[in-house]
Amino acid sequence: MSDLSDNIPVNIGLLGLGVVGGGVAAALLEQPEDISAQTGRPVNLKKVLVRDAARPRDVQLPDGLITTNPEDILADPDISLVVEVIGGESPAAQYLQDALKAGKHVVTANKEVMAKRGPELLSLAQRHNVNLLYEASVGGGIPIIGCLVKELAANRFRSVRSIINGTTNYILTRMANDHTGFALALSEAQEQGYAEADPTNDIEGYDAVYKLSILAGLAFHRRVPPESIHREGITRLQPQDFRYAHELGYAIKSLAIATMEEGGIQARVYPALVPQDNMLAKVDGVYNAVEVEGSLCGRVLIHGRGAGRGPTTSAVVGDLIEIARNLGAGSTPLPSITPEDAGGIRSIDDLECQYFLRLNIADRPGVLAQIARILGEQNISIASVLQKDANPEAQTAEIVITTHPARELWVQKALELAANLEVVQEINSLLRIED
Repeated sequence: MSDLSDNIPVNIGLLGLGVVGGGVAAALLEQPEDISAQTGRPVNLKKVLVRDAARPRDVQLPDGLITTNPEDILADPDISLVVEVIGGESPAAQYLQDALKAGKHVVTANKEVMAKRGPELLSLAQRHNVNLLYEASVGGGIPIIGCLVKELAANRFRSVRSIINGTTNYILTRMANDHTGFALALSEAQEQGYAEADPTNDIEGYDAVYKLSILAGLAFHRRVPPESIHREGITRLQPQDFRYAHELGYAIKSLAIATMEEGGIQARVYPALVPQDNMLAKVDGVYNAVEVEGSLCGRVLIHGRGAGRGPTTSAVVGDLIEIARNLGAGSTPLPSITPEDAGGIRSIDDLECQYFLRLNIADRPGVLAQIARILGEQNISIASVLQKDANPEAQTAEIVITTHPARELWVQKALELAANLEVVQEINSLLRIED
C-alpha cells in the first residue's frame, strides 16, 4: 500500500461491535483529537460490521457507519486499516486474510485465529507489505507481545510462566480465600460478567492454550500448535485442595507454562501449586501476569488487568495508533516474527517436577505402606505425608502426599496401580508443584 499524505485520514473499518468493539468505536468517536495528535494525521472510523443492524447497543454511532456486508469494508479502497474484534476462527480468519490480500493493515484481538493461523497470516502480511498487529490477543492491557517482539528481542528465552485467563483466576481466588466450591465461584463469575454463559473455553483451559501458543511462538521462534499443548481445566478442584495447599505453603493457580528444554519445548496449561512467596501466587481476581526468563534480562514479570472492555480496547487502540504513526512517517512495516515450523515439542510424559496427590483411603494400618511401595517401585520419592479428614463411620481418611521431583510418566503409572488397590477408595487430585 502506498504512503498517505498528512492531510488524508487513516480510514478504519471495524469488524465487530460487541464488548471490545464497542470500546474501540467509543474511543475513536470520543477521542479523535487525542488519537490524531498521537498519530500526526486524522483517524476516522468509516464503517462498522455487525450481524444485526437493528440490535440496541450502548455506543451511539453516526448514521451510515453500520453495515452487515463485510465487503463494504474489505473491498473499500479508502479503508486502509481493518480492526477485527469478532472473535472465533470463522468467519474472522477469512476476513483477516481478505483484508491483508487487499493491502490493508490489520489489528486483531483474536487469540484463536492467531494461535491456529498466525504464521500463515503473518507471512501473508509480509508478502503484501502491511502490518498485522495483535497485542490484544494475549493479556488484554498487558503489553507482553510488544515486549517480546521489541524491548526484549535481544534475549534467548528459557521460559514463559503465566496466569492468562482472568475467569479461572477469579474462580480460584474465590475458592482459596473464601472456601467457596467451584460451582458457586463459577456462578458468581458469571454474575459479575467475568465468565460467559458457556464458560467451557475458560474453565477447561482452551483460552489459555491459545494464548500460550502465541507467546511460546514469539519467545522461542518456533511454532507451538494449540493441539501440542497439554491442557487440564479447573473443574475437579475442591475446597480441601486449597486448604491443604495453604497448609503446605502453596497457592493454587491455573498456569500456562512453556519452557525450552534440552531436546525441545514443553508447553502445558493446568492448575498447579505455586509457593506462596512466588509473585505469581499473589496474582488474584481477574488480574493476569506473564513472567519471562531471558538470557540477558533475567526474569521479568508484567502484571495487569488481562481482560474486559477497557484493557482490551487499550491494546487494540495502541496497535492502531502505531500503524497510523508508521503511515504518517512513511515507514515500511516492520518484519513480523513468523515462527518456524513446529518440531521438537516434548510430551507431558517427559515433565519432571514435584507432585501433590490427594487420595481417599481405608483408615486402617498398613495402607500408607502399600501406597509407598508402589511409588517406590516407580522411582518416586515421598517428600511429605498429611493424613486428613478421617471418617470413623465409613472408616476412611484422606491423605495428601507430596513427592520429590519425578517424571510424569512414572507418577501416572503409580496412580494407575494405586487405584487398583482395595484400600484406595478414590484418587481425588493430582497437581504439579511449580517452583
